[in-house]
Amino acid sequence: MTVRSTVLPAKVVDWFARPSSVWWGFAVVHLYFLGWMASFFLNGETFSDTEQYRQWAMDGYNPADLEGKISPWVYPVLAQVPIFLANIAGPSMYLLSWFLIITVLNAVGLYILTRGPRRVSGIAPAWWWLFFTVFMGYLSFARVEGITAPIVLVALLYAAQRPVAAGLLLSIATWIKVWPAAVLVPILIASQKRVQVFLSGVAVTAVVALGTWLSGGLPHILDFLLNQGDRGMQLEATFSTPWVWLSVFNIAGSKMADNTAINSTEVYGPGASAAAVLMQPLLILAAVGAAILLVRAMKRGAEREELFLEGSLMMVTAFIVFNKVGSPQFIIWLAPVIIAGLTHDWDRWKVPAALLMGIAMTTFVIYPLFYTPLIHAHPVMAAVLTARNVLLVVLLWWSVQRTAELGRKPAARIAA
Repeated sequence: MTVRSTVLPAKVVDWFARPSSVWWGFAVVHLYFLGWMASFFLNGETFSDTEQYRQWAMDGYNPADLEGKISPWVYPVLAQVPIFLANIAGPSMYLLSWFLIITVLNAVGLYILTRGPRRVSGIAPAWWWLFFTVFMGYLSFARVEGITAPIVLVALLYAAQRPVAAGLLLSIATWIKVWPAAVLVPILIASQKRVQVFLSGVAVTAVVALGTWLSGGLPHILDFLLNQGDRGMQLEATFSTPWVWLSVFNIAGSKMADNTAINSTEVYGPGASAAAVLMQPLLILAAVGAAILLVRAMKRGAEREELFLEGSLMMVTAFIVFNKVGSPQFIIWLAPVIIAGLTHDWDRWKVPAALLMGIAMTTFVIYPLFYTPLIHAHPVMAAVLTARNVLLVVLLWWSVQRTAELGRKPAARIAA
């Protein structure tokens, strides 16, 4: 789909509509972040979570002695592959290697997005992705999300025609970080080949378990579920918003403080501990409710591709809104779904795309710009965080409404 502008000159619009122009944009954005990160890796330093990854790469998977480490291992076992691979050029070049791995994955995602049947319809979504990266690159180039997001994007682009391949990719991504499971579930529900998709996930899990057993790490295979500790409500989580404002006004001893065991800033105050306990069952209930809504829509004849795309948006947004963690990089989870949705139907998906861009912009203000004032309870930054969280709730509401609408308006089934 070509998106025309009545403001820009026709030649400019035509240039932006060319597949080659997207690659120029890709080069500019990635060279900017390469230059920015050069200030770190040229001095042998890392940025943000890559310091933690470098320590894991040097010390090995779940070393016996964790004293002095930033935190224990918190990811599924396949995250070892990119984390250890980035150390191939040595610790001093760790950040550069990590950046290059993500750049290659992004390039693969962009290539698939703008070739074949998506040669035209993928151009505008590709530009949206690059603009999103301008704000979220400080996170995506320094977190495991930067590894998983392009994998999920490719899976979504293939899901309608090649659901088994999509299932394999999503299962691999889930064993790197759990969130792609929120995309896998809607595809399992909506696809006519759900049994094969399920078996592909089982096969990936079996291979991962076998490899972990052969390497002697099988007792640690579920440590990513156990090593988080009894964490409380993280500062940025949607449901933490009331305690953020209680901290701003210093009500009833409420405060924001570091949980040094897991390198996280959490909120403390009346009811915060109880809320942290309740969030896990609330998240499960939200996921079950979303699955029921998807099944209902499918039985009423919803178009399958639109169903798993909107279902993925609903499920991923629910995983963020009802999560007691709420780290800034979670926003990256939403980008692959929006990009695939824009490619499928620009007009239908432009509203959530605009919402997510607003979420990305406010998240950029929070991190990396003014995170320190936020953790010191600055009222302006509390307002920015609140606005970001409200936008997340609105996005969830949109996805629930549109998924419910699919269940009310039967459409021709599309085999998937």
